[in-house]
Amino acid sequence: MKKRKIPMRKDIVTGEMAPKKELVRIVRDADGNVSIDETGKKSGRGAYISINVDIARKAKAQHTFEKVFATKLTDDFYDDLIAYVDHKQARKELFENGK
Repeated sequence: MKKRKIPMRKDIVTGEMAPKKELVRIVRDADGNVSIDETGKKSGRGAYISINVDIARKAKAQHTFEKVFATKLTDDFYDDLIAYVDHKQARKELFENGK
């Protein structure tokens, strides 16, 4: 059986490459709105971050997405991102341990 290629993306906070499924995509659309792309298919400029709460907090402290997307973001965006990553991390740990 032929082995499938695993798409790799770079975490913009740590600079490490990881499989796309292990990252969260943040997207800026044509209107300049920045949001969490839960499906990974929204149109616009995307950037990825690992499913790790510590890395999400580091992104907030360094205002990483403001630099990447050249736009001003509120703390509410980063708080939502941290909550989303925390939820995804908990689900990942729950289902990996259940195998």
